[in-house]
Amino acid sequence: MRNLGKVRPSRKSQSTARNLVGVRKQLNISKNTTSYKMEDELYSLAERAMDVAIMEKKFFFKIYDYLHHNKAKRKVATEFLGSSTAQNIETTITELEEYIKGGSDADHKYLREAYHHIGKPEARKIAKYLHQIIDDAKRYEYDKRPGRRKKAVNK
Repeated sequence: MRNLGKVRPSRKSQSTARNLVGVRKQLNISKNTTSYKMEDELYSLAERAMDVAIMEKKFFFKIYDYLHHNKAKRKVATEFLGSSTAQNIETTITELEEYIKGGSDADHKYLREAYHHIGKPEARKIAKYLHQIIDDAKRYEYDKRPGRRKKAVNK
């Protein structure tokens, strides 16, 4: 007994529909893991940039350009600024500034011992670079604040 009056979808269209549902699910998963990976990558890049700046005296990483290129949300910059990575960078900045200032007490003795391989001019450059990382993250957070942008006024 065949149902001649009913139109049945072909097997090809059924499998295509199933594939589309599977692809949608994969895209949602990959979309969520992509932002998660980007945040992890941001933290590791910032830590690596700090290490390379201190050890090799190379200043390559620009966090504003990285966030802008990846079209990161404001939340990513805010979370970065509140992270332990940013706190470590700020701690290193204060230590370098104290090392540059100098002194003869016990704290400065430890700083001289820790940063003896870096001259004071290089320490200034490194501190300036690390300040730039933090300031660029703050600038990106500020630029991505909610609200309308003011248009240029033609005069």
